Amino acid sequence: MRIIFQCFIFIVLSSCSMAPISSQKINGVSYVAARDSINEGHINPVVNINANYAAIMPFGFIKELAHPEIIHNTDRQWFGETRAGAKQYIEALKKKNIKIMVKPQIWVWRGEFTGYIKMENEANWELLEDSYSRFILEYASLAEETCAEILCIGTELEQFVSHRPEYWKRLIIEIKTIYTGKLTYAANWDEFKRTPFWKDLDYIGVDAYFPVSDAKTPTVAECIVGWKPHIETIKGLTDRYKKPILFTEFGYRSVDYSGKEPWKSNRSMNVVNLEAQNNTTKALFDTFWNEEWFAGGFIWKWFHNYETNGGTLNNQFTPQNKPVELIIKNYYSAFQ
Repeated sequence: MRIIFQCFIFIVLSSCSMAPISSQKINGVSYVAARDSINEGHINPVVNINANYAAIMPFGFIKELAHPEIIHNTDRQWFGETRAGAKQYIEALKKKNIKIMVKPQIWVWRGEFTGYIKMENEANWELLEDSYSRFILEYASLAEETCAEILCIGTELEQFVSHRPEYWKRLIIEIKTIYTGKLTYAANWDEFKRTPFWKDLDYIGVDAYFPVSDAKTPTVAECIVGWKPHIETIKGLTDRYKKPILFTEFGYRSVDYSGKEPWKSNRSMNVVNLEAQNNTTKALFDTFWNEEWFAGGFIWKWFHNYETNGGTLNNQFTPQNKPVELIIKNYYSAFQ
């Protein structure tokens, strides 16, 4: 009898040791700002994929990369890009138990990369600092007012950060006098290693567009191998700062070579490849979602009008109405 009992205990312990690690993650969507307000019908598809977070993205606009003035919260913007719109989105999502990351973003005229924003003289740097402070503190105040769980203090602003590190240290201190929740910054995939203020934030935020495969239709196994050199760097940073990693953006387009240069959104990549999107996405989940040091992430990107977005002929990032949506739903379900 004793032998049988010991065998039973061994089997139970063995079964437990073989089970995958399962803990709650930030299972988020990047909720695109629209012209209009949103309602329960717009939010139900978010709930249906088992998401528990949404990134709300009000916008500021800059005329050109060397221009110091950020225009924001005006009546010329779409509703969802303004403070009033962001607040309405947050309140509607919270009614459905969706937690919030407020993620104010900048758009440069003609879609130029925000990482290249750089002033040509000291006077303009100081003007940009003043303008950016007004912009981000506006939304720090909103995040506090709406009890948003996370505030992202900037997105892909490498030149601004690297040239004005003392400003960013002061800014973080000032933000903390207004907002009492968790803080992160969305560093680009090739920027995060050099971001100087991770010790002052709660999450190491990464927009995770890492190259993982040069194949036209990469397999899951190929992409997992492609992640290995990046994991060493990512894990090294979380070990150094003792902060969890948060993918402030992640996702792949449904096109050929989707894992080669995942950050690209140009129209010349137009051959639809749903399998490539499926495999790159599954490899990312398999690589990260079981890691204790990994907090979760926000899929790029999710539109409010579910029925009219995405689909099997769409070659952009959104997973809506594509096979990859079910993959995301299943992983999010496993890590509630």
